[in-house]
Amino acid sequence: MRMRQFSRSLPMALLRAREAVMAEFRPILAAHDITEQQWRVLRALVDEPDGLGVGQIAELTFLLGPSVSRIVAALQARGLVDRSGVDHDGRRAVLTVTKAGMRLYESIAPASESAYQRVEERFGPRQLEQLYRLLEQLTASQRTSADSS
Repeated sequence: MRMRQFSRSLPMALLRAREAVMAEFRPILAAHDITEQQWRVLRALVDEPDGLGVGQIAELTFLLGPSVSRIVAALQARGLVDRSGVDHDGRRAVLTVTKAGMRLYESIAPASESAYQRVEERFGPRQLEQLYRLLEQLTASQRTSADSS
């Protein structure tokens, strides 16, 4: 799936609504000195208290692995994320949220949930589910292209 096909298949109204909501939400993130991508990674980690590997975070956030590694490094440097151990194979680091990360999450989460609810109320969960499926397909396509390069 190419980006052009992807953007045509998404309802432009949904994209505009998401952008309008994010325009309101970005100042909240900026006030906490966190980017949208860092917020997505932090949310994914909070939702998995046992921790996640970089690959798992990439899948959940629709971000590419190298980007996730840089984002995690930035969050780790701020003391928001910890490499708390290794997975059951003993090969991959398991990332978890620190207490400072939880405090940051708890201070931003209400505004985040409100933003997501406004988009969902306008378009409904079914259209959003379709959007997420399309994002998954695009992410898989990008990974396949990156792997074959």
